[in-house]
Amino acid sequence: MRRTGIAFALLAVLLAGCTVPIEGKARREDPAAVVGLGVTDGPSGLKPGAPPANLKVDGSDGGEIDALATAAVADVERYWAARLPETFGQEYVPVIRLLSYDSGEPGPEVCGSTTEGLVNAFYCGGVPDVVAWDRGELLPELRDSFGPVAVLTVLAHELGHAVQFRLGVAERTPTIVKEQQADCYTGAYFRWVAEGDSPAFRITTGEGLNQALSTLFLIRDSAEVTFDAEGAHGNAFDRVSAFQIGFTDGPARCARIDTAEIEARSTQRESASTASGEPNLRLDSREAQEDLAASLRQAFDQTRSAPALTTGATLCEPTGSPAAFCSASNQVGLNLPELVRIGTPPRRGRPGGLGDFAAFAEVASRYTLSVQQEAGHLLEGPVAAQRTACLTGFWASTLSSAADVPLRLSPGDLDEAVAEMLAPASLIAADARGEALPAGFARVAAFRDGFGAAEARVCSVTYP
Repeated sequence: MRRTGIAFALLAVLLAGCTVPIEGKARREDPAAVVGLGVTDGPSGLKPGAPPANLKVDGSDGGEIDALATAAVADVERYWAARLPETFGQEYVPVIRLLSYDSGEPGPEVCGSTTEGLVNAFYCGGVPDVVAWDRGELLPELRDSFGPVAVLTVLAHELGHAVQFRLGVAERTPTIVKEQQADCYTGAYFRWVAEGDSPAFRITTGEGLNQALSTLFLIRDSAEVTFDAEGAHGNAFDRVSAFQIGFTDGPARCARIDTAEIEARSTQRESASTASGEPNLRLDSREAQEDLAASLRQAFDQTRSAPALTTGATLCEPTGSPAAFCSASNQVGLNLPELVRIGTPPRRGRPGGLGDFAAFAEVASRYTLSVQQEAGHLLEGPVAAQRTACLTGFWASTLSSAADVPLRLSPGDLDEAVAEMLAPASLIAADARGEALPAGFARVAAFRDGFGAAEARVCSVTYP
C-alpha cells in the first residue's frame, strides 16, 4: 500500500452530498458451487487404479516423483487429444520427448541450457519438442508444499505451451500472452478433471482447486517484474485470473487472450523498485487508519452513513478476529495487534503475516457490511460472503484507478489478497459472523467480479 496524501477534510466535503445506496437485482451465483460444480472435499491427485502412463521418459530414476509427473503428462495429453480436434479442428500430436533430471547433479544440456542448477519445469517447442522437469528439487517441493495437484498444475501449464506450438501461434506471440494462455489452458484442463472425466486424476473443488491456485501463487512473478518485461509470466492475481477464465469458459476462450487483453487487465504495471511511497503501512498508525477510512468512504460514496473505525475498549471490540462489524452501532472494530501481524510480510528466517494490503482488505471487508446493511441486504450466509468479497474487490480497484485517493495499490498487493482468500479463515470473503465461502476459487472469483466492476452496485446485481 502507498499513501498519496489526499487532504482528509477535502474528501469529507466531496462526499457530503452523496446519498444513494447500492442496489440492484439480477443474476445470482450459487455460493455453494464453483462455476456450476458443487463444492467438494476429499483427496485430490491420482485415482486408485489409474491407468498406466506408458510413456518413455529420458533420464528417469523410476521414483515416485517421475511416476506422478509421467501420469500427469499422459492425462493432460489425453485431454488435448479430445479437445484439440473438438475445439480447433486439429489433431493433437503428443510431445516427442519427455526428460526428467535432478538439478542437484550434473546432467544433460537441453534447449541450450545445462540442467545442473536448473530448478524448473519447461517446454521447448519446434525441433526439440520436449517437456522437461526437475525431479530433484522443484517437483518434490511442490508436492510437499501443496500436494500432487501442484505437480499436475505445473505440467499442465507446460503442455499448454505445446498446444500453442501445435496451433502455430507460439512463435509470433509475446511471452506474457503465451504464459497467460498456458495458465488458461491449465484451468480448462482442471475443469475436465473436476467434472470427473479424467480416468487418472481427481480434484475437489474445495481444497483441491486451492492447491492449484496456491501453486500459481508460488510460481508468480516477483513484485519487481512488470507485465511487459521480457520473460514475464504475471503476478499471482493475473495468473489466477487466467486460470479461472479457462476453468469457466474453456480452451477456445484461452486462445483469444491477446496483447490487448493483457494490457487491459494486467495489475502489475510498475515494479516495486520504481514504486514510490512507504514499502509497508501499519494499521496501528492513526494516519494509516484515517487514510483507509477515507479511501473506503470515497469508494462507497453513495452510502449515507459511513461506519467509524474503532480500537480499544469500545462498543465494537473484536474478540480474536482481526476486525468485526457491529451493526447496531455501525462501527468496525479493529484488533490492532492481529492486524499488524497479518500486515507484516515474512522475511528470510523470520515468520510473518501476508503484507499490509491483506490487513487493509480485511478491514475493508467489514466496512462493506455497513454498505450492505444500508442497502437492505442480509449480512449472514454465503451470499453475503460473496457480496463482501465483490465489494472488497471493488474498493481495491478504486485504489488503482482513481485520480485522487489517499491510498494506492503497490506491486504485490493483489497477490496478498489472493493469499488471504486461499487461507482457511479468509475474512475478505466472509459474512458478518466471519464465515467464509467454502471454496477459495469462489472467493477469488467474487473479488475479481468487484475488481472489474465499474461501480459498486454491480456487486448487488451479481449477488442480490
